[in-house]
Amino acid sequence: MNLEQLLKLAEDELVIYSTDALKIERLRRRLGLTLNLRQQESIKQQVLEQIPTAFWAKWIEENRQMFALPFWGIAGLGLLLGISFRQPLDFIGPAIGFPIAIKIQLYGWKLMAKRLLLNTLEAMEEARNNPEPTS
Repeated sequence: MNLEQLLKLAEDELVIYSTDALKIERLRRRLGLTLNLRQQESIKQQVLEQIPTAFWAKWIEENRQMFALPFWGIAGLGLLLGISFRQPLDFIGPAIGFPIAIKIQLYGWKLMAKRLLLNTLEAMEEARNNPEPTS
C-alpha cells in the first residue's frame, strides 16, 4: 500500500464517531496486516515530512471548523441578501465564501488524517518496543 491509500484509510476512520484510541486501534489492525516493519518505518518518515510544523497548520488541524465558520457565514449572508434584495452583487459573498470554507475544511481534514496515521504508527512502534507480558 502506498501513502495515499493509507491516508484514505485514516480518513475513513475519521468519519466514524469514536474516541481517538478506538480509531487508532482499528487502524492499527488494518496496518498490521498490510505493512511489514520496513514499510511502516518508511511510511512514518513520509508522513513526518508531509505534516507541516507551522503554527497555522497546527491550529487549523485542531480547529478547522472554527476557521471555516466565518466563511460559511459570509457565504450564507451573501446568499440571503442576494435573494431577498435581488442584488446580483450580493452573490459575490457565496462565490468567495463557499470555496474558501470548503478548502479550509479539506485542509484540516487531511492534516487530521495524517496525524491519525502518524499516531497509529507510533503506537505500533511503542507496542513492538514495549510488549505487554502475557499471564
